Amino acid sequence: MEKVLEAQIAGSLLESFDAFYSRFLEVTRGAKLRFENADWHGVQIAAKKRISLYDDHVGKTAQRMQDLAAETEADQVFLQSIKREYEALLQHYPNFEIAESFFNSVYRRVFKHTNIYKDQLFITNANRVRDPGYPNNFYRSYTRGGNFSVILRKIISGYTFTARWENLDRDLTSVVDYLNEHAPKQLTDAKHIEVHMLNEVFYRNKGAYLMGKIFADGQMYPLVFPILNNEENEIYLDTVIFEKEETSILFGFARAYFFVYAPEPGAIVQFLKPMIPNKTNFEIYSAIGCQKHAKTELFRHYIQHLDNSDDQFIIAPGIKGMVMSVFTLPSYDVVFKIIKDEFAPPKQIDHATVKAKYQIVKSHDRVGRMADTQQFKNFAFPKDRFSQELLDELLAVAPSVIKLTNSKVVIKHLYIERKMIPLNMYLEQASEQELDNAIDEYGNAIKQLAAADIFPGDMLFKNFGVTRHNRVIFYDYDEISYMHEVNFRYIPKSRYPEDMMMAQPWFAVAPNDVFPEEFETFLLSRPEINKLFKKYHSDLLDANYWKGLQDNISRGKYNDVFPYRRARRFERDVFEQDMLQQDIEADNSH
Repeated sequence: MEKVLEAQIAGSLLESFDAFYSRFLEVTRGAKLRFENADWHGVQIAAKKRISLYDDHVGKTAQRMQDLAAETEADQVFLQSIKREYEALLQHYPNFEIAESFFNSVYRRVFKHTNIYKDQLFITNANRVRDPGYPNNFYRSYTRGGNFSVILRKIISGYTFTARWENLDRDLTSVVDYLNEHAPKQLTDAKHIEVHMLNEVFYRNKGAYLMGKIFADGQMYPLVFPILNNEENEIYLDTVIFEKEETSILFGFARAYFFVYAPEPGAIVQFLKPMIPNKTNFEIYSAIGCQKHAKTELFRHYIQHLDNSDDQFIIAPGIKGMVMSVFTLPSYDVVFKIIKDEFAPPKQIDHATVKAKYQIVKSHDRVGRMADTQQFKNFAFPKDRFSQELLDELLAVAPSVIKLTNSKVVIKHLYIERKMIPLNMYLEQASEQELDNAIDEYGNAIKQLAAADIFPGDMLFKNFGVTRHNRVIFYDYDEISYMHEVNFRYIPKSRYPEDMMMAQPWFAVAPNDVFPEEFETFLLSRPEINKLFKKYHSDLLDANYWKGLQDNISRGKYNDVFPYRRARRFERDVFEQDMLQQDIEADNSH
C-alpha cells in the first residue's frame, strides 16, 4: 500500500511541476508581443509575475503533498522511496533539471528547511549527462555561400516578427561594415564559415536578442544581434556582438532575467556555455529566468569548490555595514550576507523591511546596476573552516540566526551575492584613469537606477562594488525606495545668519525628504573626486533633475539602458538624434 502512495505522491508532484512550467512558458511566450507592441510597462509586470509563479506553485504543491501523506509517518525510508519514484519518472523527462529543483523546493517547504539529507534531495548529481543528448532542432545552421551579407540576410529572415523592419538593407550593411572594421582577421578572412542560431529570441526590457555562434575555420565566436523597437511599429538591428567578453556582459548578474521560450532550458545552457566560458551554469540558468534552479546549481558549485579548497571563511574586507554582516571564502567568488539582530543608529528599519527590500530588487529591472542575490535558509557550513574572528563576529551581531553544532555552523537566513571590490577601497588605490572611470560609472549607476524607478537611498561609496569589467554596481538595499516615494527638495534659504550654525535644520523635514545639494557634503569630501563628479554628474546635485526623472516615470517613459557601449551602436539617420538625447547609456567602459 505504501509503495502505491509513494508513487501517487511522486506523480502528483510532477504534475504540479508541469502546471508551473506551463504557466512559466506562457508568460515567457508573451515577450514577443510585448516587444513588438512596445509595451514596456507590460514587460515589467510580466517580469514580476513570472518570478512569483514559482513560490505560488511550490506552496500549493507542498500543501497537497502534506494532505496526501497526512496519515503516514514520513520516516527516512518513506521519503527516500518518494525520491526514487520521482527520479524514475524523470528518466526520459526532457526538463529533468528544473523538475529536480522543484522537488527540492517542495521538500524544503514541507519540512520548513530542516530535515535535509542528501539521499532525499537532488543535490549531488549536478553532472548527470543526458543519454541521448538534447536534439539539435532547437537551433538552425547556415553555411556561407558567396557574399557574407547573403548568409546574414538568411539568418535575419529566419525569424518572424510582425513588426516591419525600419531599414533592413541598411542594418545588414552596418553589420558587415562593423565586422570588417572591428572583428579579427581570423573571422573576416575565414575560408569556411558556419553559423548556428538559436531558434528562440531572447527578450529583456526594451530589446530582443538573436543568439548564435559563428565558426570561422574552426574558431568559435559569439554572434549576437540586439534588436530595438522605434515605437513606430518598426524594428532595427542596433549592433552586432562577436566578443566573448562583451557577450558575457549581456548575461551579467546585475541585469534582469531574459525571457526566452525554453521547454528544455538545459539545451539553451549547453548552447550558450561556449559563448560565455567565464559564466558558471548557475549564472546562465539565472540569466534565462530559471533562478530557482540556479540556486540549486549554485549550491552544487559551492559544495564542489568547498571539497577542492582548504582556506577559511573570513570577514569580508571593507567597512562593516550597520544592517548586514558580510563574510567570504577568499578562494570563492561570492559573499555571504546575514541580517544583524540589531541595527546601529540612524537605521530605523526591521528585519521584515530589509527582506522586503531584497525582494523588490529580485523582481525589479536591475538595469545592470544592482547585484542579483540568492536567499538560503538553514545553510550549513563546516565549522572547522570558520576563522575564530568570523565566528566571534557572527555570534556577537546575529546570535538569533546562528546555530552551532559540533561540526557545523548553521545560519537560519542568508543571502549569497557575487563578490566585488567595494568602491571605497577601489578608489583608495585607483590610478588617475581608474578614478576618472569609477566616478563616472558611479554617477551613471545612480542615474540608471533612478531612471528605472529606484532611489538607492544610502549612496556612500561602501555600498557600491566594482566588477572585473570595471562596472560600478549597487549592492546595499536596506534603504532603497521607489522614486515616487521620495520628495526631492532644495534647502530653504536661511532666515538669519545664526540658522547656519544650528545643529538641527531650521526648517521642517519629513522622513521621505531628500536634499540633493547635501550629496556633495556627505559623498564628495575628496577634492579630486568632487571635481570629477561635478565634471560628469553635477546634475545629480540638483533637485530639479530628480524631479524630471520622477515626471518621466509617472508618464511611463523609461530611458534606454543598453548592455553594450554607446560607441558600437549603428548610425540610423532616422530618429537617431532623438534617441541620443534620451539615452542615458552609461556603459562607457567595461
